[in-house]
Amino acid sequence: MSTATVPRVTTRPRSQTDDVTWTQLIEAVRQSGQYASFPEAEQVTRTVLSALGAHVTGDERVDLARALPGEAARLIAAQIPATRRLTAARFVDEVASRTPGATSATARWDVSSVLSTLPPLIGDDLITRILAQLPTGYALLFGRADLTPAS
Repeated sequence: MSTATVPRVTTRPRSQTDDVTWTQLIEAVRQSGQYASFPEAEQVTRTVLSALGAHVTGDERVDLARALPGEAARLIAAQIPATRRLTAARFVDEVASRTPGATSATARWDVSSVLSTLPPLIGDDLITRILAQLPTGYALLFGRADLTPAS
């Protein structure tokens, strides 16, 4: 995956420019995942953000939705919070189950392609808070080293 450039956006009131920002997000995912088309990258983004929306809760969920373009925020907010925490591997498997023809390997690529575009968009502080809420293993999906100390 290449590192796509996504403009960092501060929390702001929603406006008509959100469609452009959504387009920029999808284009960043398209470049990151080397998808052949914009529609393919958009479908992957929708699937991954919908899955993520069920697993991020509380203030982090609210802040994530506020930091994302309107369409992405709606995908996050529309999800019913999960009652059990999934490991990173199970999260990838969940995404695979939502994607026709996907394997664990292709779903991991899809998840990483989307989640690795988020840090420049929403900021490292929020990513750190989200990762603190999720089980170990998600950092790699967001394009970060997983520096959990050995026990």
